[in-house]
Amino acid sequence: MSIPGTTIFRRDQDLAALNALSRGTAIEALGIEFTGIGADHLVATMPVDARSRQPYGLLHGGASVLLAETLGSSAGNMCIAEGEVCVGIEINANHVRAVREGIVTGTARPLHLGRSTQVWEIRIEDARGRLACVSRLTLAVVPAA
Repeated sequence: MSIPGTTIFRRDQDLAALNALSRGTAIEALGIEFTGIGADHLVATMPVDARSRQPYGLLHGGASVLLAETLGSSAGNMCIAEGEVCVGIEINANHVRAVREGIVTGTARPLHLGRSTQVWEIRIEDARGRLACVSRLTLAVVPAA
């Protein structure tokens, strides 16, 4: 999606600003932390603990989807012009590996950055780098209220 040496992100956001926006939200409640911004990707981690496990001791699929939407929506909103906002209109997820403990890391990369829609792929991996979930998020680009 990007040309070497350039970035897709138009808005100047750093990790501290992204993490500050998360205070008092579901993002903070699940322990999600933004940890990396690259030229064409955004990275965050989430602990697999009592906050994010389902009753059988596995990472809850809904927690994985919350991480995925957090990453895709945040990245999408960094790629648009002032006066616009991205809102989610569809998300799907395939859970391919169970995770019981540790930290998962999600990475969002764009598949499509259009004037009215964006599509992001979010890959969530366990601490050993094995794919646990892959998600696709479609965002609408709309005027800010």
